[in-house]
Amino acid sequence: MKVLEGIKVLDFGRFIAGPFCSALLADYGAEVTRIDRVGGGEDRFIVPVTEHGEGALFLQVNRNKRSLTLDLDSIEGREIVRKLVADADVVIANMPPKTLKNLGLDYESLCSVKPDIILVAANAFGNSEAVRDRVGFDGVGQALSGAVHMAGTPERPQKAMVPVVDFATAFCCALGAMLALYERQRSGMGQEVSASLLCTGLNMASGALIEEALLGLDREAMLNRASSYGPSDIFKAKDGWFITQVIGRPMFKSWTQLVGRPELLEDPRFANDKLRGESGKFLSDVMSEWCKDLSLAEAVAQLEKARIPAGPVNSPRQALQDQTIKDANVIHWVDYPGAPTKVPIFATPVSLSRTPPEIHTRPPLIGEHTDEILSSIGLDAQAIADFRQRKIV
Repeated sequence: MKVLEGIKVLDFGRFIAGPFCSALLADYGAEVTRIDRVGGGEDRFIVPVTEHGEGALFLQVNRNKRSLTLDLDSIEGREIVRKLVADADVVIANMPPKTLKNLGLDYESLCSVKPDIILVAANAFGNSEAVRDRVGFDGVGQALSGAVHMAGTPERPQKAMVPVVDFATAFCCALGAMLALYERQRSGMGQEVSASLLCTGLNMASGALIEEALLGLDREAMLNRASSYGPSDIFKAKDGWFITQVIGRPMFKSWTQLVGRPELLEDPRFANDKLRGESGKFLSDVMSEWCKDLSLAEAVAQLEKARIPAGPVNSPRQALQDQTIKDANVIHWVDYPGAPTKVPIFATPVSLSRTPPEIHTRPPLIGEHTDEILSSIGLDAQAIADFRQRKIV
């Protein structure tokens, strides 16, 4: 039996934070219904990769779901939502509070239909009145947190090119949903689960922020070097780039022996991680000299033999071909209508030994399960056909 078997989730989420949260719940057995706009929401078509225009991230964050199209602005659409909520356990909607209220998806409105409902509502900046209705994306969360300032160079800040804050917020939302479901078993009551891109970003940048609050160093960007240990950087071998991170005296000792500079171990300039971070450019220069005539495979193999974490800097194509990734068995290949080849869906990042997650169905087409879902709440074929003609579904 799956962990969340019997739990019903309505997913009004968009982009990543909401949809990936519900995908994680679905991987563990929850029955998730994605509520799509008639014609499909905008998040379905970002970075299109299929002949119908489905986007790359859409495919990753919407596996194991059914899709119902619905005009939420119509009276009939709102009534269908109420019927679905009455039979649901969790509603996921990553939208500003004002938008939730306008759509009748705020916690008070949902409770009037299902008193023990759990609402998972992430937004950009949190629920403080001064910021709660502002909009924002992953990059804004990264930038406000200080993380973007710490990357790149002082002349050119650099954000992460993958939506790290969005995905981390989705994990927070999934944790919140599980906590609320667990608490409901004891109290019989639902509650609202809140999360924000801002708070997630600040947690991820917390080390740099705490250091600044206590020491006031006003650090500038250092490209790929670390400020508090070293060598930690991205280095160039003959045929490619790799990353390595040396932390702690035992690892630094191994590194000095590897690169043929054992005298650096007792050099007072490198006596601890903090000093090694401050001398990071020198240590990176030593490392660059060591690896410049080595192949990428040779450099990484020697570092791994010395028990120093290292790995190649893969392009997306190289990542899909990487032997370590293949050996880790974390890609699930699925067929999808209109895709030129099988789609790689990446495994649930957390697994359980006895009740593991499972990717069992591909992401849904727009409204693929509309008739099935509406029939389950008592609508007959004629009523569904009428709704479709009037573009309510």
